[in-house]
Amino acid sequence: MPSANENLVLALPKGRILEEVMPVVRRVGIRPEPAFDEPDDRRLRFSTNVDGLDIIRVRSFDVATFVAFGAAHLGVAGNDVLMEFDYPEIYAPVDLGVGRCRLVVAEPKDMVSTDDPGTWSSVRVATKYPTLTSQHFARRGVQAECIKLNGALELAPQLGLCQRIVDLVATGRTLKVNGLVEVERIADITSRLVVNRAAWKTRSDEIGGWIKKFREAVNGNAD
Repeated sequence: MPSANENLVLALPKGRILEEVMPVVRRVGIRPEPAFDEPDDRRLRFSTNVDGLDIIRVRSFDVATFVAFGAAHLGVAGNDVLMEFDYPEIYAPVDLGVGRCRLVVAEPKDMVSTDDPGTWSSVRVATKYPTLTSQHFARRGVQAECIKLNGALELAPQLGLCQRIVDLVATGRTLKVNGLVEVERIADITSRLVVNRAAWKTRSDEIGGWIKKFREAVNGNAD
């Protein structure tokens, strides 16, 4: 755990969610150094206008790990990641209302007319979320064999790896162009402000203040 006299570290996810969450970050009064917005800058840690607060930019799946193990004190993570890892060291006090999507089961469209998910007894699925997927099917009494992939899940049914996938869907366009159809919704997903529980205890004034500011920003009461 970083010591109390070190800078606070805010972990933000790369990609689409970063674009959505930055307006909220700026509403709470955090402005990263100019290099943060330079597309060719390869640095991962940046200073901000707030003394004693730095931002790191990491993969969305890694935000929760950085926060859980104390490398970052605060972060922004989707509840898909939080549910998959279920770290007890993480507290998620604020739903930021960004990064809205859903975690779904999808299969090839030519299977849909003859397939009834209610009759499944066992399935093989490709997914980034083996824990969440196994738990979902176990609640239904379905035995799930989960094949862990980190991307290009839509190829798995095409190439005979499996017939179904579990993945995040926002608009559904990627499923459609790859010949897949959503057949079950597992969970609705948004991004949350997350904090390290131990850091919150040792630096309660600082971290509690940021929780309050983020909550006010989401509720429209930020300065």
